[in-house]
Amino acid sequence: MVANVIPRKQNSTRIGVSVSDRIFDILNTILLLIVFASIAYPLIYVVSASFSDSYAVISGQVRLLPVRPTLMGYKTIFKDPEIIRGFLNSVYVMVIGTAINVVMTVMAAYPLSVKQFYGRNIFMGIFTFTMFFGGGLIPTFLLIKNLGLYNSYFAILLPGAVNVYNVIVARTFFQSSIPHELNEAAEIDGCSDIRFLMQIVLPLSAPILAVLTLMFAVGHWNSYFGPMIYLSDKKKFTLQIILRNILIKNQNSDAMMQDAATLARQQGLADLLKYSLIVISSLPMLILYPFIQKHFVKGIMIGSLKG
Repeated sequence: MVANVIPRKQNSTRIGVSVSDRIFDILNTILLLIVFASIAYPLIYVVSASFSDSYAVISGQVRLLPVRPTLMGYKTIFKDPEIIRGFLNSVYVMVIGTAINVVMTVMAAYPLSVKQFYGRNIFMGIFTFTMFFGGGLIPTFLLIKNLGLYNSYFAILLPGAVNVYNVIVARTFFQSSIPHELNEAAEIDGCSDIRFLMQIVLPLSAPILAVLTLMFAVGHWNSYFGPMIYLSDKKKFTLQIILRNILIKNQNSDAMMQDAATLARQQGLADLLKYSLIVISSLPMLILYPFIQKHFVKGIMIGSLKG
């Protein structure tokens, strides 16, 4: 006797999505697409304009893709020794300045995160005081000059060696991510504080170190006001100062020209150089970010809760 087995219907429970939720998702998607387009289009336009013909750039023919592609802008840039020297100077300032900032920030943040450190609240109050009060531009300039740092890279690197906000972020990361029991276990094994910091804390702090490196590197690379105030030797100018001088030079030469064709050609070349320099000046950050992107989100979220 064969029994007929009637398959049972599986009760599938689905959570229904309300109409208001669907409308919200659609509006949110549209808003995000608009924000993405408003951010992406200027970047795409700058890259396309840097590879386009100078007349196409000045006449407004470039919309999204390059028009009559050419490398004239980049060839002109790399033929100028001042631009190459300024690029290398900016790289030097970024690398050395970022190394100084990260080392000083860790040296300040880690002791402040240790509960046994006597007087850490007093030091934290002194650090915080500097966030609200400063000497101003003229006293700072006179101090830099009297210390003999004028017209040297130390005038740019040393005054901002410690950023209090980043110290607070790093201190919070050390407090929330490095267990106190780990330090006690290391002390029982005879580990000194310096060895514990170098061999245990720093390898476990890759996310916050990546965040600090990116923040400081971007700040040094985009620094403009400091080099303009404290550097007088043209051989020490950074790329941002060189770019400013090129744009001012082109504007002054345009005002003195009478021939319309020559004026248009000169203005087109100036715009082409401007877009090409923007691409070149953004290239180091675009190269650096993918290597530390995986640590960036984690580090910025953990260290953002300041306490």
